[in-house]
Amino acid sequence: MSEIEQQSLFTEKPTLKILFQDEHFVAVDKPSGLFVHRSFMDKNEIYFALQLVRDQIGQYVYPLHRLDRPTSGVLLFALSENAARLMGQQFSGRKIKKTYYAVVRGHLSGAGQVDYALKEKLDKLGDKYVNEDKEPQPAVTDYQCIAQASLPIPLGKYNSVRYSLVKLNPHTGRRHQIRRHLAHLRYPIIGDINYGDNKQNPFFNQHFGFKRLMLHAQSLSFVHPVTKCPLTITAAVDEYWQALFSKLDWHIDLN
Repeated sequence: MSEIEQQSLFTEKPTLKILFQDEHFVAVDKPSGLFVHRSFMDKNEIYFALQLVRDQIGQYVYPLHRLDRPTSGVLLFALSENAARLMGQQFSGRKIKKTYYAVVRGHLSGAGQVDYALKEKLDKLGDKYVNEDKEPQPAVTDYQCIAQASLPIPLGKYNSVRYSLVKLNPHTGRRHQIRRHLAHLRYPIIGDINYGDNKQNPFFNQHFGFKRLMLHAQSLSFVHPVTKCPLTITAAVDEYWQALFSKLDWHIDLN
């Protein structure tokens, strides 16, 4: 099943929560299931974050980075070409701290760093002219276990199911980097249909009552390139995450 099939389409025009706005930038809380902008994959889609933000604030916006469609959280746009250029320098210079949270299969303990090069993921249509022989690109992600839980429910060859809440700070921005790095560690993200567990994902849906990628872009921290002031933009986790925390007895506030 593809990510397109996994996520239900928005039947009504959503209003995105604005997390930060000044004369140079605007940041919104992107819900899971929403594309950032149009692509060849979106032929059945009506709404996109870029157009929604443009309509809400009444001016053109410049995308600075992207979040996968099933990932929720902080999404930043520039409001001018100059602001986009200045912020682009920070992104390319790796001067922005990105913090994500994920719920993964198994008990991933402690903290560490994944330094594992990733071969570029290509779309059959959108990237058909890209060199497929390109060498794997450096990719580095820090991780830290925040909480663990076990449920005495047999699944497959195991007599219980285990979950971990993991904080992640990627130093590079490869496509699907966090998802691929956690799968490389053998602790795939719950709801990840590309790199995840084909037994755990349907169980999670059946037991907890919802189906989605449990990956959230919680914050962006950087020095504002115009005002020179430190800035952290944060997006709260939604009701699905809160319900899961309650069921797993995790008393954690990520907001």
